[in-house]
Amino acid sequence: MTQGHVNALNPARFPRRTVHLDFHTGPDVPDVGRDFDPATFAQPFRDAHVDSVTVFAKCHHGHLYYGTDRPERHPGLSPDLDLLAEQVDALHAAGIRAPIYLSLQVDEYAAREHPEWVAHDENLKIARWTPSALEAGWNILDLSSPYADYFADQLDEVLRRFAPVDGIFVDMCWSQPSLSRWAVDGMRREGLDPADADHRMRYADLVAHRYMARYTAMVEKALPPEAVQGVYYNGRPKTGLPKERQFLRHVEIEGLPTGGWGYAFLPYVARFVRPLGMPTLSHTGRFHESWGDNAALKPRAALLYENSQMLSHGLTSGVGDVLHPRGVPAPAVYELIGSVYGHIARCEPFVEGGRVVSEVALVVDPGLGDRPGASNIGAVRALQQLRVQFDVVPPTADLAGYRAVVVPESTPVDDDLSERLAAYRRAGGAVVLVGPALLRGGTEPALLRGGTEPALLRGGTEPALPGLPVEGLAPAPAGEVFLACEGVPGVPEDFPVISHGSRLTARAMPGAEVLARVVAPYFPRSWDRFCGHSYTPPADPTEEVALAVGGGVAAVAVPLLEAFHDHGLEPYRRLLGAALDRLLPDPLVRAGGPVHLETTVVRTDTATVVHLTSFVPSRETPELDLVHDPFPLVDVPVSLRLAAAPRSVRLQPAGQELAWEHDGGYVHVRVTTADGHAMVVVEHD
Repeated sequence: MTQGHVNALNPARFPRRTVHLDFHTGPDVPDVGRDFDPATFAQPFRDAHVDSVTVFAKCHHGHLYYGTDRPERHPGLSPDLDLLAEQVDALHAAGIRAPIYLSLQVDEYAAREHPEWVAHDENLKIARWTPSALEAGWNILDLSSPYADYFADQLDEVLRRFAPVDGIFVDMCWSQPSLSRWAVDGMRREGLDPADADHRMRYADLVAHRYMARYTAMVEKALPPEAVQGVYYNGRPKTGLPKERQFLRHVEIEGLPTGGWGYAFLPYVARFVRPLGMPTLSHTGRFHESWGDNAALKPRAALLYENSQMLSHGLTSGVGDVLHPRGVPAPAVYELIGSVYGHIARCEPFVEGGRVVSEVALVVDPGLGDRPGASNIGAVRALQQLRVQFDVVPPTADLAGYRAVVVPESTPVDDDLSERLAAYRRAGGAVVLVGPALLRGGTEPALLRGGTEPALLRGGTEPALPGLPVEGLAPAPAGEVFLACEGVPGVPEDFPVISHGSRLTARAMPGAEVLARVVAPYFPRSWDRFCGHSYTPPADPTEEVALAVGGGVAAVAVPLLEAFHDHGLEPYRRLLGAALDRLLPDPLVRAGGPVHLETTVVRTDTATVVHLTSFVPSRETPELDLVHDPFPLVDVPVSLRLAAAPRSVRLQPAGQELAWEHDGGYVHVRVTTADGHAMVVVEHD
């Protein structure tokens, strides 16, 4: 490959079906790239409908895989093989993009040659992925040390060799606190106290933003002006994107459900990212578990579920793989990926140029990062199961485009958010406030305590909004109570349901509709006075209310969303659904079928598309939720709010005409499919 290579691919077209081709190859592997054949390398990707492959310039071991005089070049790579250059050329010849990967905070070569560059914790121990240096694991580099310049030199060489690049993927980019001498000196220059953990974290964020600004400026010079894909810093929390988008042209979401992320991760993060309007791709992995599980493949149904979910959230698809050190893609891997990407490619034309439509905003605390805790995950699961079309947004988001807002237990309602919610309410928007969010002041998020305890009040006694349907809000005494539900479909009115977690006392205002009242036990349970195995039985209803609706506001005095996450009781979800039915009696979508069915809506210039995604992860090992088969949908009713009758309704990508009825407000169809993912495409004017 010669310097100044011209990329003939269209840089303005964002990749749709990608592979992240890991190549972390230790220095003791002797035959790196031995079987690599540039004439055949790209064919498996092309056959699998792949349009972009991220290839490696530098791995976690700190080794380089291109032609260079730098000593970090992998010792097992033949001197006459410029592996990266030949990979890029082969992929480009096949019409496939080739973004380039470099590892940042994990670099074993640099850590061995310069141990002083490794980050140090508060005990001046080196930061590692493992507690002992005698265990296999990565060292973590400190970007306040001269390592930042070392990496810049590597990046500069890659950019000079390969410009114009299809994109740069910089990995391992979290904010790393450190007490190295460079970090200590840097904190003192900034007026920060190295002995203060919060100051160390603030400095780590500052260091990250500085290197992102520096490296982005370098990469931008190597990108075509019209490129939509630029540099991406993997490992940064997506909730930080409102501040960090200045460094990016696009977003990538890494989330392997079996690799520690779980199946609740993507729906939460995708709903937060998509309102930002940035091109976004997501990638799972072909691995049974996580990265490095090289000799295991996941079932096709799992990969189909994960990529169909990406498509339904308006993201483009990605699958992680690991290339064998000898440089030949494994046929079995690309047969698997191709079988899934074939389906995705057939679906893409029906959502081309479309946007995901949401009518409810879930307001979350961005300080919780990408691990949002019990109340937010409980909210996402409940809203998905209720077929609500919603986004996840920070408190500073523009709420004007949403018909309703849900504020969960762990979101502090400070003065600014309180005033913004009041203005939103005056403009006609509906509001659901849960637990501590009913009071202006703040919360102590349950996430900070591992997500196992209820959110607690941290101050505030003033109502978060004027005109609440309840009064007398105050922390209730500890102890179990029960909920007597009224007018909640599917919940018996004569069977009080246990209420888990702390609560607020509340009385209904005149005219408010009460959906749940508090029922007291005979007496509080204690070590010296108890009845039965778990809690004292319910006795009599009280004047306290647990959920009341009135004036466009639903007030939930119990930690409903957190409790739904922790305990999964169906009445909790039904209570939330009943409140939303009062506030939004005409939702965008209604759908029957199994509770796990996921629905999202995409609107194009000529159609509205309802994604139906039906798979059931099951816990089959102590830590893994696995998917083996799609879950068939049989005669499932689906209704889409539509003012005028449609031109046609089809089930895609099968091309099946669906019988439909239009009642003046909704178009109604019934769907049967065994494929796990299908789209109801409603064509209209």
